[in-house]
Amino acid sequence: MAAAATTATRAAQCLCGFSRRAPPLPPLASLLLRRRTGGALAVRMASSDAAAPQLSTTVTVPGAAAPVRVVAAPGLREADFSKALDSGLFRRWLENLQSEKGVLTYGKLSLRQILIQGVDMFGERVGFLKFKADIIDEETKAKVPGIVFARGPAVAVLILLESKGQTYAVLTEQARVPIGKFILELPAGMLDDEKGDFVGTAVREAEEETGIKLNLEDMVDLTALLDPATGCKMFPSPGGCDEEIGLFLYRGHVDEETIKALQGKETGLRDHGELIKLRVVPYDQLWRSTADAKALCAIALYEMAKKEGILPSSSPPPLGGSLANL
Repeated sequence: MAAAATTATRAAQCLCGFSRRAPPLPPLASLLLRRRTGGALAVRMASSDAAAPQLSTTVTVPGAAAPVRVVAAPGLREADFSKALDSGLFRRWLENLQSEKGVLTYGKLSLRQILIQGVDMFGERVGFLKFKADIIDEETKAKVPGIVFARGPAVAVLILLESKGQTYAVLTEQARVPIGKFILELPAGMLDDEKGDFVGTAVREAEEETGIKLNLEDMVDLTALLDPATGCKMFPSPGGCDEEIGLFLYRGHVDEETIKALQGKETGLRDHGELIKLRVVPYDQLWRSTADAKALCAIALYEMAKKEGILPSSSPPPLGGSLANL
């Protein structure tokens, strides 16, 4: 009983604040960039080969033994280099180095240099950032693997619909070029800004990808049930990617016609390259129907939360009138 009470208390602590927006990231100046001219980052050209100058600057990172050199890979434009340094993705990564469990916190590892290799823009903001960090184990002097694909926070929603005594999960099927396959996944998406509105993004992405309008107040933050020491997020591939995912649960009642209308429905933002078909799968078959880490983690969190009795006890609401464009 004591363990269950502790778990419930932790869950309540996270759940009470899950709808609040995280404070915005501090300006880049707070990272103590050493070179700034007229309010703009001053990037110097440094190279032994005058014909192939290399963009570089230095940043002072609290916890680092010395100012850290940041250089651009050959061919990277100066504008993209500056955008990378100013991006929330890069600043968030630097902040994580100094966090409670940051890799520089204990003084056993040191950061020597960062190589910015690639920048992909999503409109006016940096969407994806690729860089390599030279981090050294001070005891062995060996390099720690430091290739980073930065894409930032994201959300996914486990949508469970009850109909005639059967529970169904709503999945998306779309082409995923990195793996060269179509895959069944939970409705998901990236946060579009640095405001940290995970639950709002989850509702919006679910509607864009499924056509289902979810009620904000009925969303359950499954990752908030984790111990606060985890950050209440899921990291699907921390060996190479900084992506942190908030997993949400939504339950509702629908009629049989709604289930039929959802099956095979084409959705997504076509102008954004989203070519999505919906697949409705009986929930008891979901765990063996997909290789999606988001779905498998959501199942695990949902089942453990049910086992420990810490899910909201209210019955799932009917979704009549809450389905868009079916």
